Amino acid sequence: MKLRAFFLFSALMMGQSAMAIEEPAFKVLLKTDSFEVRQYAPILIAETMVEGDMDEASNKGFRKIADYIFGNNRATTTGGSAKIAMTAPVTVEPQSEKIAMTAPVTVSSTSADLSSAKQWRVHFVMPSKYSISNIPQPNNPDVKLKEVPGKFFAVNNYTGFNTSAKIQSKTDELLAWLQQKNIKVLGSPQLSRYDPPWTLPMFRRNEIMIEVEAIQ
Repeated sequence: MKLRAFFLFSALMMGQSAMAIEEPAFKVLLKTDSFEVRQYAPILIAETMVEGDMDEASNKGFRKIADYIFGNNRATTTGGSAKIAMTAPVTVEPQSEKIAMTAPVTVSSTSADLSSAKQWRVHFVMPSKYSISNIPQPNNPDVKLKEVPGKFFAVNNYTGFNTSAKIQSKTDELLAWLQQKNIKVLGSPQLSRYDPPWTLPMFRRNEIMIEVEAIQ
């Protein structure tokens, strides 16, 4: 399964190699070393809920949404299918049974331990040319489209492979920085990955992101 996900992601990224990969628009409001607070513009996402450990869930979720943007969809104008450009990052976040699916990230104030999560939300940001009214609709009921309003996120960016220990360490670093800055946390940690699997570890872009209250 992991090998299939690798080749699927590779095919997607190679198909986009002739053009820049679109990323969500944001403005940096505060920066200290690897830490930032960003103000994000509203976005449209395709998301799916999956179960398992983080690696298993990431692969399952990626395959479902990649299948949707590859053409398993219904175009709103023609009624046929349409391919949707790949964007970055691919984001995975833990879900709590106590928090509704529509809530932003979910480990909540009770825990920031990503290694213990068994349910996850995986999402891709859709290209900015689409709105909820003109984007192709998923054929797979497990894939949902959702408009997300503008939000503020604290971010800890780093390179290398994503082991459970490293993800937890980077999450703890970000939470400590937010506490030091007296910035209120509104959501739980989510992991965003920007690069295809063949990227050398020192060039991989990873980010731990946590929704926070608005700052000026």
